[in-house]
Amino acid sequence: MKKLIQPFLKSVSLCFLFLIIVSCNEAKDKKNKTATNQIPSIEERFNDLVLDSNALVTFFRENKVSDSAIKEVTLFYDERNFQYAWINSTGLTQAANNFYEQLQNYKDDFQDSRFLSVQLDSLIENIQDNEKQFLREKKNVEKLELLLTTTFFKYAKKVYGGITQESRNFRWYIPRNKKDYQALLDSLVSKNENLEEPVNRYYITLKEKLKQYRNIEKNGGFSTKIILKETLSFNDFDSCISEVKLHLFTTGDLKKNDKTNLFTDSLQKAVIHYQQRFGLKETGKLDAPTIAEINKPIAFRIKQIMINMERLRWVPTEVENDYLLVNIPEYKLHIFENNKLAWETNVVVGKAITQTTIFKGDISQIVLNPYWNVPNSIYKKEIRGRINKNYLARNNMEIINGGVRQKPGANNSLGRVKFLFPNNFNIYLHDTPSKSLFGENKRGFSHGCIRVQNPFKLALYLLRKDKNWNNIKIDSILETNKEYPINLLPKIPVYIVYFTAWVNSEGELNFRNDIYNLDEKLSKEIFGK
Repeated sequence: MKKLIQPFLKSVSLCFLFLIIVSCNEAKDKKNKTATNQIPSIEERFNDLVLDSNALVTFFRENKVSDSAIKEVTLFYDERNFQYAWINSTGLTQAANNFYEQLQNYKDDFQDSRFLSVQLDSLIENIQDNEKQFLREKKNVEKLELLLTTTFFKYAKKVYGGITQESRNFRWYIPRNKKDYQALLDSLVSKNENLEEPVNRYYITLKEKLKQYRNIEKNGGFSTKIILKETLSFNDFDSCISEVKLHLFTTGDLKKNDKTNLFTDSLQKAVIHYQQRFGLKETGKLDAPTIAEINKPIAFRIKQIMINMERLRWVPTEVENDYLLVNIPEYKLHIFENNKLAWETNVVVGKAITQTTIFKGDISQIVLNPYWNVPNSIYKKEIRGRINKNYLARNNMEIINGGVRQKPGANNSLGRVKFLFPNNFNIYLHDTPSKSLFGENKRGFSHGCIRVQNPFKLALYLLRKDKNWNNIKIDSILETNKEYPINLLPKIPVYIVYFTAWVNSEGELNFRNDIYNLDEKLSKEIFGK
């Protein structure tokens, strides 16, 4: 039975490949283009070698190529009248050399050799050693050409598209833009230049830091685990200080390493710089939280960088010129104008059990003196058992339409202003009467909404182009305790994101703790553990 089935399956596979090529050709015929194997006109030619379409069928049959890759490769050659992309009559094009170098760099940067193979390496080496002899071997020329093209689509979809799983499975609800890999490859082979990566600038800068940390790893990684007996500060002397200096010198926080065990002024400045990059209290002292971060191994940091590079693959290549960005693990709101950081402020985000959702919205309204409509979940867990006339009066609340709401005022849970961007998660930015929480180092206290430390500065900033608004007018409205909505035109995009490793506007690598354990889940998808 097995002997009977195998020839049948083989014939079905060949028929499938044939149908793909034929369907592409039929679509092309409708555009009044010639069928395959006809030499293109002078106007249509950009290579002096033309591929036999039958070579595709042979290549797909002899190599493990997915159905999606078969369609991509076939469409690519059909659109260029089956002219070669990587090889011409003189040998490899510059585009081929550039792409092969890119594959090698990827292997080094990510410790991932999936896109290189013995076959590809051997064919590249052969054509580089003796181009004239190699070009006489038609089968090898065809094999190398198609191997490079197939590899490109596999590479591009992984490196620029990211994991195939839906990003919402990792609590990420910012839509992922589809990338045009056909146009990307066409651009690469036609310009003969290095590939312009279809990723945002944050990905590119983080990738450079990955290279830096790979080099640290190659040179032995970080020093051994540092034992701290007590908090150390300026002018202290301890045997662990030289090890701390070596670590901070390796990471670039300490500019010059004197290799002594004395806590110097330069070490104090380096510690403050390190604490800034890790979101720690900037004490300038070697304390337990600082040493805990220093003791995390280089492999942990590399994995952290790669996890966040994956998230950056999901971010649009280009974003608006003016936008707001809240990075949840950083507890910060960043305000960008003309694609440059204008200013930033601290925020309070959701607790681990009431996480702030990752998504994009558009701020359309500022509300002064807002009511707070108590969500049903909060009502059931925190209020229902205490509801009576005294409780309502004491908290300036009222029952309306079967629900509970808090009236505008100084003690309103939303403070004096909120910023609305309609979404399905009932999340918005707002003021708060609990100002002391902004002094905390870890600020995960809310039920999911985002409390802003400088809400009036933000309101005035968003209204800066409207001459009808200023400090005096806003203050006069706040004194009334009456709700006052202000429609915002144009709307301002706001991105609520989750990054535990990134490069800031000053080019410095930052790390934060994984407060919602989202890195752990994504790590299992990327690394299998």
